[in-house]
Amino acid sequence: MRKVKLLLSSMLIFSMLLLGACSSGSSGEADGKKEITFMFRGGPDEKTAYTEAIKKFEESHEGVSVKIINTDADQYATKLSAAVSGGNVPDVFYLDSGSIANYVDNGIIADITDEIEAANFDLNSVWKFGVDIYRYDGETPGKGALYGLPKDVGPFALGYNKDMFKEAGIPLPDKDKAYTWEEFLEISQQLTKDTNGDGEVDQWASGFNATWTLQSFAYSNGASFLNDTGEKITVDTPEFADSLQLLADLTNKYHTTPNSSQAETLDTYQRWMNGELAFFPVGPWDMSTYAKLDFEYDLMPWPSGTTGESVAYTGSLGLVVSESTKNPDLATELAIYLCADEEAQQTLLDAQVQIPNLIDMAEEWASDTESVPSNKQEFLDIVQDYGVPYPTFATYNSQWLDEFWANITPVMQGKQTAKEFLAEIQPKMQKLLDEANEQAKMSK
Repeated sequence: MRKVKLLLSSMLIFSMLLLGACSSGSSGEADGKKEITFMFRGGPDEKTAYTEAIKKFEESHEGVSVKIINTDADQYATKLSAAVSGGNVPDVFYLDSGSIANYVDNGIIADITDEIEAANFDLNSVWKFGVDIYRYDGETPGKGALYGLPKDVGPFALGYNKDMFKEAGIPLPDKDKAYTWEEFLEISQQLTKDTNGDGEVDQWASGFNATWTLQSFAYSNGASFLNDTGEKITVDTPEFADSLQLLADLTNKYHTTPNSSQAETLDTYQRWMNGELAFFPVGPWDMSTYAKLDFEYDLMPWPSGTTGESVAYTGSLGLVVSESTKNPDLATELAIYLCADEEAQQTLLDAQVQIPNLIDMAEEWASDTESVPSNKQEFLDIVQDYGVPYPTFATYNSQWLDEFWANITPVMQGKQTAKEFLAEIQPKMQKLLDEANEQAKMSK
């Protein structure tokens, strides 16, 4: 998944605090106009859509100019950190929802609660998940004052190759009922084939990246990375071990996922694009690219473990306002416009880079079952019902989870059992989480 997680070291945060406090902001006057800056990331389709939306904002605001700063996704975190450290904080910019607390604690982004109220903006018109994830009360992310608005919500649905199912004579997945793990495995084995008779598998069921899919498997099995208070690592349980082991076994025991050497030859994303995989995660940002696929794809619920319920990762990028902006009202107005203006949302929807933030617009869009994907409602179901934020959302940093991913390879390659790995990694993760929680206290 092409998402960038912004990680801030203690030293960088400290420099941000000092420089952010003394920065005069990047907005001002240019050629007799009020100028504000907007920094975002995205590919060509998103850049084109946002450029068009910004142009319409300028046309409706006489004497206002918006300077656009666009970067590729993989460069955004580095360039944003450099801008903040250099005291050149953009007036409005994208910020990962998991970084809100850091930026608030260090005085970099503004509380826009009052400006939102003054603008008579109806927060109930957009997804509750997308609003609440940008709240922070100084202690708990997700509660309190509003420090951003959703640029988007990013439900991570499970996609499947419709043509592959039809060719194999397998009934299409029920859009309203998730496969059990047993059903998913049975179908996966039926769809893994040597299609040209050369003795080598060239069609697989899935190509899951554990970083973005383990959460679905584990949480649907009654497991989690953290307890409710975010103070204890909870991975060393039978439920979590079963979830991780299944994900590894898809490759090493059942061979329904390309192994590491096969993935090195051609990564699983490209294999999905080539029509070689039956199942693959799909985000709304993929729609413009997947519209060009040579096969028809659709969306389905994630397979469920012992809970009998699907769980899916749901992310979001926020539109936040610099604490040092010289035009807070105008900057907030731009954030509101990009978040919820009907014309701007339609521009982004037409570009197929996100689902609408406006609930009514999204429901009307999802009712179209003729265009691909047919089951667009799955995206909305995730946002409304069974989506969960990334595990690091409510923690001060992600180092505790980075430790997990950095050491998971032996399990995924079948060289270590999930149970052994989780017993070894839990105390290491707990130590890092304790340090993060202590840093959070110190930052306040």
